Amino acid sequence: MAEEREDHGVGNIIGKSEVIRDVYKKIGAVSTSRATVLITGESGTGKELVARAIHFSSETGQYPFVAVNCTAFPHHLLESELFGHIRGAFTGAVVDKVGRFQLAAQGTLFLDEIGELPIDLQAKLLRVLQERVFERVGDTRPTKLLARMIAATHRDLGQMVKEGTFREDLYYRLKIVEVHLPPLRDRREDIPLLVDHLFRRITRETHRRVRYVSAEAMQLLSNYPWPGNVRELENALTRGVVLTQGEVLTVDTLPISIDDDDVQDAPSSAQTVASSTAQGALHSPSGAEAQLSTLREVERLHIIRVLNHAH
Repeated sequence: MAEEREDHGVGNIIGKSEVIRDVYKKIGAVSTSRATVLITGESGTGKELVARAIHFSSETGQYPFVAVNCTAFPHHLLESELFGHIRGAFTGAVVDKVGRFQLAAQGTLFLDEIGELPIDLQAKLLRVLQERVFERVGDTRPTKLLARMIAATHRDLGQMVKEGTFREDLYYRLKIVEVHLPPLRDRREDIPLLVDHLFRRITRETHRRVRYVSAEAMQLLSNYPWPGNVRELENALTRGVVLTQGEVLTVDTLPISIDDDDVQDAPSSAQTVASSTAQGALHSPSGAEAQLSTLREVERLHIIRVLNHAH
């Protein structure tokens, strides 16, 4: 369990921008309570990562973290998946089934894409949150809800409330604490740190001997608008690592390109790229190991800084 806490803790949320520091603060605040949390943000921004960080940072982190994607099950199966059912409750229910509410025990139930929840199930979920009890499908005996609830969505629930497709009372019940994850294009200063973190993990998992990201590739990664956010960045780096034959990941291995509009919106400072390179874009050691870099590596980093500075 200690390893699981380390794998999914707040340390896996990478960034030092002001907006990400605000996310760190909210995670720390809600981890000390059992309040319901709503995580919002575009697809690929890492909403489940934040939910896991909240769970594993809390005192009940030793209990299960149970995730349910509300789009993963047909409507007629989602209720049974959440609440469970008893044998004979419907055609095909040949044995009793324990639902996700019960499986989460005293841990966390994470409902991803809560905006896709059918309106009739929204009413049942509201009752669960209000009364802290639920009933399995086909059963009349109430079961106490012990788990904490965290929900996430990429949809604008406020607008859905106005349109009548999401219950207003459920919206406010879920939004006791809201954690908003900004898109990657709004925190470009975090991209070099994310590249370094993902690059190390990808090369380890794919057993590739790629050691560096070229300065040109880093500049492209920093300037690209990333409509798919961190998930798209991870996929692009994975492709780059797999296709790289030598030690240096180059632009031609990346499945992205930018046009003039993207360049105008992106930071173009050579110093920014040089700084990003120095902070690990070339997959150089971090922490104490950085003090033991070889003379050849120090010289290489210095040359890249000078080349970027002089264009």
